[in-house]
Amino acid sequence: MQSICQRVGTCSSCLNRQLSGFLGVIKWETRLVPAPIRTIYSETGKWEKKYGLETRKRVENWWYPRIKDEFCKMSEIDKSRPKFYVLSMFPYPSGKLHMGHVRVYTISDVVARFQKMRGMQVINPMGWDAFGLPAENAAVEHGLHPASWTQSNIQHMRKQFDALGLSFTWEREVTTCLPEYYKWTQYLFLKLFEAGLAYQKEALVNWDPVDQTVLANEQVDDKGCSWRSGAKVEQKYLKQWFIKTTAYAKAMFEALSDLPAWYGIKEMQANWIGDCSGSFLDFALKVNGKITGEKIAAYTYTPEAIYGASHLYILPAHRLLHGNSSLKEVFQREFIQGKDCLTSVTAVNLLTNQEIPVVISAKPDFENYIDTKIGIPSTSTEDAAVAKNLGISFTEVIETLPNGLEKVINSGEFTGMTRQEASKALTQQAKNKGLGGDLTSDKLRDWLISRQRYWGTPIPVIHCQACGTVPVPYEDLPVVLPNVTTFTGKGASPLENVPEWVNCSCPRCKAAARRETDTMDTFVDSAWYYLRYTDPHSAERPFNKDLADYWMPVDLYIGGKEHAVMHLFYARFLSHFCHDLNMSKHKEPFHKLLVQGIIKNQTFRLATTGQYLKREEIDLTGTEPVHLKTGEKIQVTWEKMSKSKHNGIDPGALKEEYGIDTIRLYILFAAPPEQDILWDVKTDAMPGVQRWQARLWSLVSRLIEARASGTLPHPERLSTKQKDEARKIWEQKNLVVSEVTEYFTKDHLFNAAISRLMSLSNVLHQASQPLILHSAEFEDALATLCIMVAPMAPHIASEMWKGLAHMQHKLCAHHNWEADVLHQSWPQVDPEYLRPSDVVEMAVLINNKACGKVSVPQQAAHNFEEVHELVLQSELGIRHLQGRTIKKAFLSPRTALINFLVQE
Repeated sequence: MQSICQRVGTCSSCLNRQLSGFLGVIKWETRLVPAPIRTIYSETGKWEKKYGLETRKRVENWWYPRIKDEFCKMSEIDKSRPKFYVLSMFPYPSGKLHMGHVRVYTISDVVARFQKMRGMQVINPMGWDAFGLPAENAAVEHGLHPASWTQSNIQHMRKQFDALGLSFTWEREVTTCLPEYYKWTQYLFLKLFEAGLAYQKEALVNWDPVDQTVLANEQVDDKGCSWRSGAKVEQKYLKQWFIKTTAYAKAMFEALSDLPAWYGIKEMQANWIGDCSGSFLDFALKVNGKITGEKIAAYTYTPEAIYGASHLYILPAHRLLHGNSSLKEVFQREFIQGKDCLTSVTAVNLLTNQEIPVVISAKPDFENYIDTKIGIPSTSTEDAAVAKNLGISFTEVIETLPNGLEKVINSGEFTGMTRQEASKALTQQAKNKGLGGDLTSDKLRDWLISRQRYWGTPIPVIHCQACGTVPVPYEDLPVVLPNVTTFTGKGASPLENVPEWVNCSCPRCKAAARRETDTMDTFVDSAWYYLRYTDPHSAERPFNKDLADYWMPVDLYIGGKEHAVMHLFYARFLSHFCHDLNMSKHKEPFHKLLVQGIIKNQTFRLATTGQYLKREEIDLTGTEPVHLKTGEKIQVTWEKMSKSKHNGIDPGALKEEYGIDTIRLYILFAAPPEQDILWDVKTDAMPGVQRWQARLWSLVSRLIEARASGTLPHPERLSTKQKDEARKIWEQKNLVVSEVTEYFTKDHLFNAAISRLMSLSNVLHQASQPLILHSAEFEDALATLCIMVAPMAPHIASEMWKGLAHMQHKLCAHHNWEADVLHQSWPQVDPEYLRPSDVVEMAVLINNKACGKVSVPQQAAHNFEEVHELVLQSELGIRHLQGRTIKKAFLSPRTALINFLVQE
C-alpha cells in the first residue's frame, strides 16, 4: 500500500485538455449527464452515468474500428523481447461462422491481448484451410467454380470475423488453395519423396458403381449408399499415394514426454501411435523361382529373430488376392477359406536374402491393422504350430543362457548379441539400406494422402513409361491446378479430363508422359501452416529458418478435441521431418494445447421417428413439450449446434442483440474452456455478465462524480477506520491481480478469472463515499480492474479507461493515462504485498468459536508461550478471557490460529 501512496500525485495535465477527436476539436471536461441524454464520453467529453442498451451500442460503435486493427499489421521483430505465438486452428471457409468458431477465436483473442499487455511480442495469425470436398460439391450442385465459391466464402467470413472485433494478425494471412501456398506444400512432398517417405501402393477406396467415381467417407450415408446416385458403395483397390509416417512413430512416441502441457491429449496421441516395439521389413515376391517385381512389407514384433523366419503370413482380404497384382490369380487359385494355405509364392527377405514361403492365413484378422506379418517359430508358439502343420522347416535363433539372458544364434553377423542388441543393430542396418526397420506399432498405418478430386493440392509427380515415377523439378513448382469448368460428380477425377494439363513431357527423358491426377488430402495443407505463418510471404522457401526458430514452437494452440489425434499427429510428423532437414531447430510444433469444448443448444425430436424439429414447431406451454401439429411427445436433448438439427444460432444476430463484449464475457464465463457450454441465455451466466458490466460502469461513474464534486481529494483526511478499509482494498486488489494472472497464464480458466474480478468489483462497490473521494487505493484498484477486464471486454474497458484518464484530480500517477487501456502494462503485484508482514493477524477462538483477531509479531507467531501471553494481555483477551478458567489452548502457526478451551 505504501508503494501506491508514494505514487500519489495530482495530474493537472489531464484537466481541461484540448484534444482532436472524432467530432473535431472539443473541450474535454469530466461531468455527469442526466440519464435521458444518451451519449458517451469519447464522443463528447460528457460521462453517461448509466450503462444501458443505447450507451452500450454507442460505446461499441465508437471503439470497434479503433481496436479492430490492433494486431493486423506485422511489427518489426525485436528478438531481444520475449515472444508469444498464440494460434487457433484455422477454419474451413464454409461461408458462415458458427458459435464454435466464436468460442475458439474469442479465447485466442483474449490470450493475444493479454500477452501483448504483458510486454510480449505477439502473433495471433489467421488463415483458411481452403481446399476440400464441399467446394467441389458446390460446383456439382450449383454450377459454382470451387475457386469462386471459396473466395466468396472467405470474404464473407472475414467480414464476420471483423464484426466480432477479433484481433488477428491479418498481414500473416495464408490461404491453402492459392498457388503461393501450395507451391510449398508440393515442395515438402518432393522432400518426402526424396527421403523415401512418399510412395504408391494399392489401397481400398469407396467406389460408386453407377457414377464410376471414388467417394470420400463423407459422401457415403449411414446405409452405405452414395450421396448422389444412391447406389450401394463398393470397396475397390486403386493405386494410392502414402506418406510413411510409421518411419517416425518411435521418435514421435518418445517425444511425447517433452510435452507436459498436452493435458489429456498426450495419452490420446500415445494410444494412436501404439507400442513401437516391432518393425516392417521389405520382401521381394517370387513365383516358381522367378522374381515378379512385386515387393511387400511385413511386420514382426521381434526383428532380432528375423533369421529364424519360417513363412510370411497374409490375410484372406489382402490386396494381393483382390487388387490388381500380377499374383492375384495364383493366390486366389491356391486359397481355401478357413485354412492356412501354403502357396507357391515365396518371399525373399531383402536384408538377409532368406527365401520363405507365403502363407494365406486361416484367420480373418491379425492384431490391429496388420495384414502381413512374418512367422518366426522361435518367438511365437502359434507360428511354430503353423510351420509344423504345413511342413515348413525353420531354424532356432534364440538361446537362453543359464543366467536367464537371451542371446541370438544362427543369425549371421548378429550371432552372439543379446536380443536387445541384435534388434537395435538389425533394424538400423535395414534403415541404412532402405529396407524398412523403423520401429513402429501394429496399430499405426501410413498416411494415405491420395484424393481423386479436383479441389486439392496437385501431387507433383509425372508418370513416364520409360523412367517410371518422376518428381516434378523444384524449379517447375507450383504445379498449378488447371481451370476446369465442368463438374459432374461422375467418372474419374476432373483433372483426367484436361488433356492439355495431364499430357506433358518427362523431366528426365523428355518423352511423352502424364501428370499425376490425384490431389493431396487437405490434412497435408494443414500439417505445416503454423510454420508458414512465421514467414507468410516468402517466395524463395516455405519459411525462413531464423524466423521459424524465433517464433516456434507455438506457445498456445487452441482447437477442438476432434483434431486431437489425426491433425496433431500429422502436424507433429511434418515438424519432425522439417527438423531433420535442418529447416527448423524445433522438433515439436506446439508447446501447450488448449482443447475447448463445444457449444450445445437444445434439440427437439419426434419420439417416434427421431426427426429434428424447429423450436417454432413445438408447443412449450404445457408440462411437457409436444408437436404443435400432432400433439406427439418430443424428446429434448442438448447437442452440438447444427443446421440440420435446427439448433444453430447466428453469431451476427446475437451480436446485435447483446453486443460484442457481452457475448465474449458470456462465452468465457459460462464454463471452463475445456468443458461444453449449454447455450441458454436465460441462465445466470448471461444476466450475470450484463449486471457486472453495469456495476463496473457505475463504479467509474461514482469515482468521476466524487472527483467532480468540487471537493479536492486529500488522503490524509481518511479516518483510521477508512484507512483500514483502504488497505483491505489494496490487499484485495493484489490478491486478485495474482490470481487472475495465474488463471490467464497457467490454466486459462477465464471463468474463474471473471469470478475473481467480480469479487473485486463487489469490494469496490461497498466502499464509502469519503473513501472513493480521498483514497488512492480505490482509484488504483478501479484502474487495475479496467486493465484486467480489457482483454476480455475491450470496448467497455476502453471507454471506462477514457473516462478515468480525463477525470479531475487523479491521485495515481503511475498509470499511463495518455494511452488507451489496451496499451497499458498488465498489473503487477505490489512488492510490499509480496514481502512477509512484520505482524501476523492471529485468529482467536474460544471453545472453537471465533471471537476476533490479535496482532502478533512475526517472530513470535510460532512460539506458543509468547502468543498465549500476548493474547491474554490484549484488549480482546481481557474482554473475553479475564477471570475465566482456561483448561487448555492450542496454537496452529500454519493457519495463524489459537484456540482456548475454557470452562463454561
